[in-house]
Amino acid sequence: MTDAALNGALGIEGRSIDFVPESERHGRLAHQGQFWFLSNFHFFVIAIGFVGPSLGLSLGWTALAGFLGILIGTTFQAFHASQGPELGLPQMIQSRAQFGYRGVIVPLIANMVSLVGYNVVATILISEGVHGMWGIDRRLAAVVVSVVTAAVAIWGHDQVHRMFRLMFWISLPLFLVLSLAMATGHAGGAARPSGGFNWPAFATQLASAASFNLTGAPYVSDYTRYLPGRTRRGAVIASVFFGSGTSAVWLIALGAWLATRMGASDGLVALRLAGDGLLPGFGSVLAAASIGGLMATIAMSGYSAMLTAMTSLDCVRPTLPSRRFKAAMVAGLAILWTTIALLAGGEAVTWVNALLVVILYGLAPWSAVNLIDYFLLRRGRYSLRDLFTPRGVYGAWGARGLIAYGAGFAASLPFFTAANVYTAPLAARLGGVDIGWLVSLAVASVTYGLVSLRFDAAVEAAAVAQGSFLAGVKGGGEIRR
Repeated sequence: MTDAALNGALGIEGRSIDFVPESERHGRLAHQGQFWFLSNFHFFVIAIGFVGPSLGLSLGWTALAGFLGILIGTTFQAFHASQGPELGLPQMIQSRAQFGYRGVIVPLIANMVSLVGYNVVATILISEGVHGMWGIDRRLAAVVVSVVTAAVAIWGHDQVHRMFRLMFWISLPLFLVLSLAMATGHAGGAARPSGGFNWPAFATQLASAASFNLTGAPYVSDYTRYLPGRTRRGAVIASVFFGSGTSAVWLIALGAWLATRMGASDGLVALRLAGDGLLPGFGSVLAAASIGGLMATIAMSGYSAMLTAMTSLDCVRPTLPSRRFKAAMVAGLAILWTTIALLAGGEAVTWVNALLVVILYGLAPWSAVNLIDYFLLRRGRYSLRDLFTPRGVYGAWGARGLIAYGAGFAASLPFFTAANVYTAPLAARLGGVDIGWLVSLAVASVTYGLVSLRFDAAVEAAAVAQGSFLAGVKGGGEIRR
C-alpha cells in the first residue's frame, strides 16, 4: 500500500513538522478547552497532590501550593498556545528563530526527555495501579497501554483530539459525582495528622505543580496549529488557560484529600476505594475512566515526541518524513518508554516529583527565551521559509538564544532540589526550598533581553515579507524547502 493510499484508507495524518496551509485548518476553538482540560484530568495529576502530604504538608497548604504552581505554569503554557494558529507550525520548529536551525537541538533534548519521561512514569502508574486493583500482570498492562496509545499517535492529530473529547465527556460526570461526595462526607476517609506547614514541602509542591503545565509549553502548538489563522489570540490563550488550569487545580486538591484523609499513595487505587465507598462498583468505573484519560495523554506525548524527533532529524538533514516513517518513529519511541518503564518500577510519588522537577529546570529557560522573542522582540513576525534552512536569516546556531538558555540553566543548578533524590548546596542552605526554576526564568529572561539590545527587526524585514505566514495563507500555498 502506497503512502497516499495509507492516508485515504486509514485517515492517517499527512502533516508533520511542515506548515499547515489555511485550506487545511479544520480545528475548532471550542475543542481546545475540552482538550486541555482532559490533558490534566486523570490520576497522574492526583499523584501530584500526594507530593505535599508525603513531605508533611497539610491538605489546605497542598491545595494552595498546587493552585499557585498551576497558575504559574499554565500562564506560560497558554501564551505559547497562540503561536499554533498564527504560524501553523509545531512549537519547536518556531524555536529555530531563537536558537538556530541546528542550535534548537539543545531545547529539543530537554523536550524529548520530558515527553518520553512522562510516558515512562504514566505507564508505571497505570501498570502498578491495575496490578494493585485487579491483579493484572504489570508487564502485560504496560505493553497493552503502549500498543493502544502508539496506534492513536500514529493516526495523528485528529485522532488524538477525538480520543480526548471522548474521555472528557466520560470522565467529567464521574469526577463531579466523586468530588460532591467528598465535599458532603459521603466518600469515606477521616482526618489524619498531616504535619501542617513547612517551606521546603510547600515550595516542592508548588514547583511540581508549576512544572506539570509548563512541560506542555513546548508542544502546546502541536494541537493548536490546525486552528484557522484568523482565530483571536486572546481566545486561544483563554481556552488553554482555563481548560488546562481548572482540571489540574481540581485534581491536585483531590489528590491532597485522598492522601490526608485516606492515607493514599497510589492515585488509581485511592480512586477506586473512594468511589466504592460511595457506591459499590463505582470506584472501578471511575478508575477505568481515569486510565482512559491518562492513556489519551500518553498518546498525545507520543505524537509530540515523534514531532520532536522529526525536528531533531531535520536539523541534521532536511527531510519531510513519510507516514510510514512517522509510524516507525512512534513505534520505536513506544518501545523505548515501555522498556524503561518495565525496567524502572519504583515508588510512584518519588518518580512523579523527581521527573517534574528535572523537566522544569530544562524547559524554564527555553520558555522564557521563546516568549520574549515572540511577544516582545519579533512580535510574531517570522519568515517561515527561513525556519527550514540553516542558511536563512536565523542561521544554523542562534547565539542569543543559546547564551540565554545556558545562563538560565547554569544559574538554576546551585538551587536544584528534588525531594529524596538530590539537594544542591544553596538549596540546602535555604532549607531545601526549591527556587531554582524561578532563578532560571529570571536569568534567562534578563540575559536574552541584554544580548538582544542591538537586534534590528529591519534586517529581517525583507525575509519576513517573502516567507511570512500571511503570505503563505493569502497565496494558498505551502512553505517548501
